[in-house]
Amino acid sequence: MISIIIITKQEEKVLPRLLKSIKKQTYKDYEVIVSDAKSKDKTREIARSYGCKVVQGGLPSIGRNNGAKVARGDILIFLDADVELPKDFLKENVAEIKKRKIDIATTIYIPITDKYFDKLILWLYNVWARIMQYWLPYAGGVCIIVSKKVFNKVGGFDEKMLIAEDNAFVKSCLKYGKFRMLRSQPIYYDVRRLDKEGRIGLIIKYGYNGIYRLFFGDPYEAVFNYELQGGVVIQRGKKIEEQEFIKNNSIKKRK
Repeated sequence: MISIIIITKQEEKVLPRLLKSIKKQTYKDYEVIVSDAKSKDKTREIARSYGCKVVQGGLPSIGRNNGAKVARGDILIFLDADVELPKDFLKENVAEIKKRKIDIATTIYIPITDKYFDKLILWLYNVWARIMQYWLPYAGGVCIIVSKKVFNKVGGFDEKMLIAEDNAFVKSCLKYGKFRMLRSQPIYYDVRRLDKEGRIGLIIKYGYNGIYRLFFGDPYEAVFNYELQGGVVIQRGKKIEEQEFIKNNSIKKRK
């Protein structure tokens, strides 16, 4: 069985698109777990209407780990709520994982947009990610696929990290398994963050974060201001316990 774990906060607008694409999958041996960070909209209601199991979420790492705790599958697929899957995504990618004996993986990203600049950005990213998969692999939280065996050995996502916890997780997994970019089916990626923050600004932020990690390691304090989905703002230069959303209990950190 495959366990699909989706982290959410205020995602009533985009979650139905993803859940519809999961319902259309040609591979049917799966469960869907929605790890929700106390949404005040209809996110949880929508998830339950599609037959999803809903668990308590929080920050991205906490949400993913909470979802994995109740997962029954041998393969875990972590997704953001704003993506969409081609109908053979599960069938073909799972077959490739088994054939190539891959333990952790991601796919290429195809932007949900008609803008040529966005297509160029994602094309360049996909080329870079394919080249670097053998030396410095990267898998964004948009889509991370991992065997439950490796996930358990790593101990899940680092809940003290505010940014790039997905990259740190992949790096930790390399001690126990093989990472590869999958060739079979891509994932469709929503460009709403590009629309909100601006293309150039977001590229600079991600580039700076990559350079920081290369020279200084995984950051345990935010290296720039960053807004998570749902309006939670990460403040530059502060560790997790110093962030305002923790102090105000808008999202509680696990003790």
